[in-house]
Amino acid sequence: MLTSLKSWFISQPSDDYLADYAKSGDNRHLTKLVTLFGNDLYHYLVTQSNEQLAFDISQQTWLKVMEKRHHYQGQNNPKAWLFRLARNALIDEYRKQQRFVELEDDTAIAPLRTEQKFDYAAFDKALMQLSFVQREALSLQQEGFSLEDIQQITQSNHETVKTRLRYAKQNLKTLLGGFDEKA
Repeated sequence: MLTSLKSWFISQPSDDYLADYAKSGDNRHLTKLVTLFGNDLYHYLVTQSNEQLAFDISQQTWLKVMEKRHHYQGQNNPKAWLFRLARNALIDEYRKQQRFVELEDDTAIAPLRTEQKFDYAAFDKALMQLSFVQREALSLQQEGFSLEDIQQITQSNHETVKTRLRYAKQNLKTLLGGFDEKA
């Protein structure tokens, strides 16, 4: 009974550190955000680029979080909002370097030679051969985002996200020597 009364008088900390940071600007909340999402953000960016560019974009993303914290709305998924900022920064950088080419989702890709046991190097090479949009959708799904979150991050419609994931998986099977299963 005493503990339940205590909760009325003592405010409980929020789990949405991004909303807390957006309201207060307190760097403690930003530090918690970096701790919670920093590695996932970097991993996502590495799958879309190289290590140096991923590091640079990661840093730019955290700077944008500080600049644009007032744009965050508490009902959004904080991780999805963060990844959307990172994605936009990465695309801006690719455009600046004139490297961003959004290939068609059904681009044909030549298969790689693989061995019987799982070859991580071949998988990484195959992943990098996917079009940007396919690799992005697959990477976001592997990060644990739902289709709705991926839709929000990429600003694409639901069916487009599903199509990109389907083609990404089909192309990976082809690249890694798997059989293309038509159902």
